[in-house]
Amino acid sequence: MGKLYDMLREDYRLREGLKTCINCGTCTAICPAAEFYRYDPRKIVDTVQRGNDDEIEALLKSDTIWYCGECMSCVTRCPRKNGAGLVIMALRNLSIKLGYFTESEKGRQVWPLTKALNYNVLNLGYCVHPSTFAHKDHPESGPVFEWVLAHKEDVYSRLGANYGGEGPGILRRIPQKDLDELKAIYDVTGGTERLEAVEKFSRMKAEEMGMSIEEYTEYTFEHCSKGHFNNEEQ
Repeated sequence: MGKLYDMLREDYRLREGLKTCINCGTCTAICPAAEFYRYDPRKIVDTVQRGNDDEIEALLKSDTIWYCGECMSCVTRCPRKNGAGLVIMALRNLSIKLGYFTESEKGRQVWPLTKALNYNVLNLGYCVHPSTFAHKDHPESGPVFEWVLAHKEDVYSRLGANYGGEGPGILRRIPQKDLDELKAIYDVTGGTERLEAVEKFSRMKAEEMGMSIEEYTEYTFEHCSKGHFNNEEQ
């Protein structure tokens, strides 16, 4: 077995998700992502099982490991109770740790998502929050929601929310002591270290591509090439 495989084996998610795989393909048959993306979890598990460093490195640098939605449908149908989704989690974690995620289009999109979602969680206590939701970045939300955002204080008040207020209620302000606890959880569980790795390697990739980090953030968020979906030409 290779060095990268040994590093993967250190992740409990690989040990829990890859025990006695018989490569039957049930995970691929049930996988929602495989229906749309050029994605085959059975092949990924097969690659990991071979333990070849070159193959695993190629996987860590590929778009493939970022197609999974981590829904764990694979676990519910696997006759041996393996979890291809857990294997994917381990691969993603190692890809970020080594900086390989910046070598693929979908991997580079980790940066804008990490930046946006974790900023909201750590600073506001919400994954998504109206104060940081920009309609120009999400035109699919439609003109009605654009209007809602422009009048959010009035709209949310009329709907009974406690937008930015003290005490209980939807969209209330989260007390600082609770935000401090969230930050402590990130620190203890390795979340902070992971965020730092994503930013470090993303900044390095931005410099390599001749972009500022702001330009890189916008580019990785908006750019999507062809060839990712089953119904597309390469």
